[in-house]
Formats: sequence, C-alpha cells, structure tokens
Amino acid sequence: MAIRRITTHKIQQMKRRGEPIPMVTAYDYTAARIVDASGIPMILVGDSMGHVVLGHDSTIPVTVDDIVSASAAVVRGATKPLIVADMPFLSYQIDAETALRNAARLIQEGGAQAVKLEGGKTVAPIVRRLADAGLAVMGHIGLTPQHVNQLGGYRVQGKTESTANKVLEDALALQEAGAFAIVLELIPVELAKKITETLDIPTIGIGAGVHCDGQVQVFHDMLGLDPDFRPRHSGKYADLAPIIEDALQRYGDDVREGTFPTDAQSFFSDESRVRESSTTNE
Repeated sequence: MAIRRITTHKIQQMKRRGEPIPMVTAYDYTAARIVDASGIPMILVGDSMGHVVLGHDSTIPVTVDDIVSASAAVVRGATKPLIVADMPFLSYQIDAETALRNAARLIQEGGAQAVKLEGGKTVAPIVRRLADAGLAVMGHIGLTPQHVNQLGGYRVQGKTESTANKVLEDALALQEAGAFAIVLELIPVELAKKITETLDIPTIGIGAGVHCDGQVQVFHDMLGLDPDFRPRHSGKYADLAPIIEDALQRYGDDVREGTFPTDAQSFFSDESRVRESSTTNE
C-alpha cells in the first residue's frame, strides 16, 4: 500500500487536537530523505535557501526557477510530509494572475502541495485568488524577510500596541482570505499567543515563542552547518560543521599519505583479491 502524504486538512486537525506541529526547511533530495525518516509532518522549501544554499545576504535574489528546482528534489526525497514551497520576491506582488502562474509552476513543476507568501492585508486578495483556484496557501507575517530593505533589517515586529494590532489584523485577513496556516516570525510571545488563540487555523512560529501551534526551523541553522552563524531563535540540536570539517581533513590526509583508497575500495580483474583483502583486514 502506498504511503499517504500529510495533507493540509491533517495539519489543521493537529491544531484542533492541540497536537504541536513541527516543520523544517529542506532544499535538496538528501536532506528531504532525512527529514522524511524523522517523522516531521511538514517541509518548507524556503527562500531561506538564498542565505544557506546560494550564499546571498538576503532572500531577495531567489527566483521561481530556484524554488521549482529545489521543490522537485525535495518531493523526490520525502514521500510523507506536506511540502510547502515559498513564493519568491516579486513572484506574487505584481498582480493576481502573475501570482497564479508562478504558484502553478511550484505545484505543477515543483510538485509542492502548497505555497507560502509573505504579507498580511495587502496580499489577502492574492491569497483569495490562489485559494479560489484550488491552491493551498500558507501566510507569513511579522518579520517578512523579503521586505528587509523596507523594514531596515531583521527586527522584531509588533512590539507596540499599534503595530501588534496591525499584525493581528493581518492574521485575520489571511484567514478570511483562505490561508490554511500562517507563519509568525519574530514577534513578541504575548502577541503570538493572542493570534494563536484567536485564529481557527494553525500558527507556525519562528522566533515567536512557545504558544504557537507549531514551529519551523531552518535545517542548516538547527544542525549547526554554518560555524559562523546561528540565529538566536534557532534551536541547537547538533553542531555538525566541525564534525564534517574533521572528516574532510582526515580524508585529505589519507589521500596525501596514500592510505586511501585501499584494495577494499578498488576493483580488480580477479575479484578474489578483494575478498582476500577484506578477510585480512578483518
């Protein structure tokens, strides 16, 4: 029997049951296979790949082609989680029909089951257009990284009463427009709690505290793959950079010293040599 993929309906049921919803990013086949085996129910193919994969200083240079290619790889690697693909900068803000064409590419070519876009009331009509066309849409409010130049940096949003009210209004507008869930990024814990209790749809926090219905983390951040950067809101579940560096150094030393490859990693006309070598090594 084929394994059934997690659906948006299942994610919404998790909120109603009070079951926390873990989500993590992935950008390639190998990472997706690892996430798939972990049992995490949602993967975000995020435009955060601009930082952690492509080496940009923001998400703005990421293109629809980048996300389509990454999504297709992730879908091939992960058979069970719901795959959500980010809509990159200016792929949906121009007009609703442009947004629909780009979202369709992420679904049809990339194989994602849902798309995510940033913004509140201003993009609610776009969310409505996509939802009316049959697409599953995740919202994203609070800190919206695609607006980093307008915001003046990666700053906590909603710290005053007026800005907090605006974030709440954005959340309600997205729910009304048909979003199935909303990411809350870098907002005060108290505000995230209020939004989560107000909405019927799940909230997925990143730097928004424990009261959200779920959490999302960047794969590279939580695993410590960048030795020079780990944001405050990232969980520290591994420190893999020095482990990988050590492995590569040992490999380099073995090649330079002539101890790799051995017969066990080589091929001969008489394969019995390999068996004899393996037996000797044991």
